[in-house]
Amino acid sequence: MINSFWNERYSETEFVYGEAPNVFFAETLSKLKPCTIILPCDGEGRNAVHAARQGWNVQAFDLSEAGKLKADGLALKYDVKIDFQIQDAALALYPVESADAVAIIYTHLPIEVRKKLYQNIIHWLKPGGKVILETFCPEQLNNNSGGPKDINMLNTKEILSEDFKDLKIDYLEYVHIHLSEGKYHEGPADIIRMIATKP
Repeated sequence: MINSFWNERYSETEFVYGEAPNVFFAETLSKLKPCTIILPCDGEGRNAVHAARQGWNVQAFDLSEAGKLKADGLALKYDVKIDFQIQDAALALYPVESADAVAIIYTHLPIEVRKKLYQNIIHWLKPGGKVILETFCPEQLNNNSGGPKDINMLNTKEILSEDFKDLKIDYLEYVHIHLSEGKYHEGPADIIRMIATKP
C-alpha cells in the first residue's frame, strides 16, 4: 500500500520535490568533511546526488522502485556515483559504525518503524558521526504544504530527544519556514530541525 503510493507519486515525469537538495541539509553538510553518508528514505535522490557532488561516499535507500530510477537518472545527469538501494526503513541494514553522517529529511514513519530506524541509525554512525534531520512537526497539520495528516507520524522535540538520547543533541529547534521543494512541498510549513553527534 505504502509502496504503491510512493511508486505512483515518483512515477510523475517531474521531480515532485525538486532536483535541488533540502536547504538545511545542504547547509549543514557544507560544514562537514566529506566522508561516508547514509540517506534513508531518500525518494528521488535529490539529497543523495547533492552529497555525491560534494565529494561524499553516498549510500541511500527508499522503498520505491520509481524513486530509485529517478535517483539513478539524476546521478547520471550530474555524473556522480551513488549506491541507491530499494529497502524497507524497518529492515535496512548497514555495517555498525560505518557512516560519518546520516541524514533524515522528511522521513515520516509509523511509530514502531521510526523507533527501529532511529535505533539502527545510531548503530550505523561512527563515534563523532552526525545525524542531520528535518521533518514536519504537529503544527504542520494546519498547513497545506505537505506531510502526513497522521499526528503519530510527526516529530516533536520530546520524541527526538528520547529517540536520540544516546547522542549529544547539538541543535534542536522548531522553525516556521516557506517551503519551496517541488509541487508537494510548497508554502508555509512548520518543521523541526536537529543536528546530533554520536559520542
